[in-house]
Amino acid sequence: MKDAPSRELRRGWTTGACAAAATRAALMRLWGGAFPQEVSITLPRGERPVWPLAHADAGEADDGTAWAEAGVVKDAGDDPDVTHGALIIARVAAAPGGVGFAAGEGVGRVTRPGLPIPPGEPAINPVPRQMIAGEVVRLAEALGRAPDIRVTISVPGGAALARKTWNPRLGIEGGISILGTTGVVRPFSCAAWIASIHRGIDVARAAGLPRVAGCTGAQSEAAVQALHGLPDHAMLDMGDFVGGMVKYLVRHPVPQLTVGGGVAKLAKLAQGARDLHSKRAQVDFADLARRCGVAEVAGAGTVLEAVGIAGPPLTEAVAHGALAELSRMIGDAPIGAEVVVCDRGGAILARAGA
Repeated sequence: MKDAPSRELRRGWTTGACAAAATRAALMRLWGGAFPQEVSITLPRGERPVWPLAHADAGEADDGTAWAEAGVVKDAGDDPDVTHGALIIARVAAAPGGVGFAAGEGVGRVTRPGLPIPPGEPAINPVPRQMIAGEVVRLAEALGRAPDIRVTISVPGGAALARKTWNPRLGIEGGISILGTTGVVRPFSCAAWIASIHRGIDVARAAGLPRVAGCTGAQSEAAVQALHGLPDHAMLDMGDFVGGMVKYLVRHPVPQLTVGGGVAKLAKLAQGARDLHSKRAQVDFADLARRCGVAEVAGAGTVLEAVGIAGPPLTEAVAHGALAELSRMIGDAPIGAEVVVCDRGGAILARAGA
């Protein structure tokens, strides 16, 4: 296990905050001023970050409409965010009807119901839209302008970045989403991951799917998907966050839930863990020995060794123990539960439940 960091982790800024800042800088140029060297905005909780401008351009469209665009670089701080270092560009141009939004290069478009933004719309989430519109309105009031502006957000290379996110599974095509609720990225926060699980559940419910699956890794996910012939949007990116997934499902149920994973992760679930990460939960080998009825398992140093000692009685015990804990978490919610235990190659070792 790695040592804990010796310094305070550095926070960063969301793509939504970057898009709002870039919009303000572009508007300053469009409405008669010069591009600033740096731009600052006030975030929903009062922070005022400053971004140096990394891109600036202006011109006219074929119809003679003037436009200006500005870009800032996304800094995710010490968070392992795939969009860290991406250039977030906002192009602004006059258009009737208030503030409108468009997806440029590298920004996705929603294709499925169930997300906060309806199908056909650019994947710019509600709070970023509010932040961007707020900058338009504030600057319009200060300069005596009408806030009738079309904002096009672009992220060069965003289509490639999106393949490293949940967007393809959620039905967001062509690029990344412009995200954020506070404007701030908290280092190593699980909030964004859990929020993506929630959106996956929303999409599955909107599609009327009878079963969803949450798995701890790629091998167990492939095994469970093949087992039930599930479409991609039935597969929730649960990772270690079984508790966060089930908590949301209890409030927004789907008829059937399958949880798949390796022996170690599901042994932790059987022992009551809600977060299955190795830093937050450890396998209790004495408990495993009691469950499978093989005393020698208590002296095992690894789960692989324990499986070698006890074999199928251990994997079956883990499957049924995890199912019991999963059912306890679900409670009275109308959800049928199943657990699938896999080895590291994705072969199914044991199943329990619906």
